[in-house]
Amino acid sequence: MVPTPGRPVRGSSTGRPIMALLDLLGRRWVLRILWELRDESLTFRELRRRCDDMSPTVLNQRLRELRETVLVESAVTGGYALSPLGQALLANLMPLLKWSEDWQTLRTGMASSSADPASHAEGHVGGDQAPASGTDSPER
Repeated sequence: MVPTPGRPVRGSSTGRPIMALLDLLGRRWVLRILWELRDESLTFRELRRRCDDMSPTVLNQRLRELRETVLVESAVTGGYALSPLGQALLANLMPLLKWSEDWQTLRTGMASSSADPASHAEGHVGGDQAPASGTDSPER
């Protein structure tokens, strides 16, 4: 069953909208599919290739779920594209990309400062470093 607001989903017997969304986004490959469709429509074959040659059965299932939830639609030129609702969702997720890059920078700074006892004495944890840039995939 596809998670839908108003119907029971994992973590919510009432089907609160945020819980339905988290249930959907927590399904294997869903975020990766949305990410790969962020800039352009893709054919099934190209989408599968960009998703590390995932099982065609699983890709078909996820695309069916994403179409049913109106996040993905059939592209005019063939293949699949984010719907306007899917584009809005991805735009709302982009601050998490920035946050994750800041988190990585902080964790990297903490790891290097733990090897340097002098930085602990000064209370430095690496939070003043610039975030990494050039990230093109949430999995990298």
